[in-house]
Amino acid sequence: MGLRIIGGALKGKKLYSVRDMSIRPTADRSRESIFNILSHRVLDAVLLDLFAGTGALGIEALSRGAESALFVDNRKGALSVLKRNIESCKLDQKARIIKWNIRQNLNCIKSNKPNFDLIFLDPPYDKNLIKPALFNLDKSHSLKKGACIVVEHSLFETIPTDLFAFNLFDQRKYGKTLVSFLNYVI
Repeated sequence: MGLRIIGGALKGKKLYSVRDMSIRPTADRSRESIFNILSHRVLDAVLLDLFAGTGALGIEALSRGAESALFVDNRKGALSVLKRNIESCKLDQKARIIKWNIRQNLNCIKSNKPNFDLIFLDPPYDKNLIKPALFNLDKSHSLKKGACIVVEHSLFETIPTDLFAFNLFDQRKYGKTLVSFLNYVI
């Protein structure tokens, strides 16, 4: 079975995926678990989906009542599929896409108002992208205090403990994947 939305107004809607293996969408079971944990944080959320890939996490949140979503990625294949998924789900009014190198900085989100209160961070595994992405998120000054950051990463990557703007409050293992939940505490 292909990639699909598992809850909310778009439940059952099939999403396009990328043919090559450079993008690995979050599995349905993991996504369902993530949204069970986040249930009270999704409704009316202003969402940021970094390393968005197919957009499955952000589109799932929009399906479940998030107010708006900004998708950021810099891979050509991902951006093409993401655009198709947003169009096929008729989310053009609630979603924006930005092509940007997240490792470099996140200046592209500084002017976003209102600030984000839910962030998905799903970088390519084992590329040491978590710390620079979190650092750039903090530097952007575009998160609400108490914002929730959901980081999907490999078992071999750790969440940095020297970034004091973030507090790890939960972590779950799904096969070879860890999902870490952080709060923005500044």
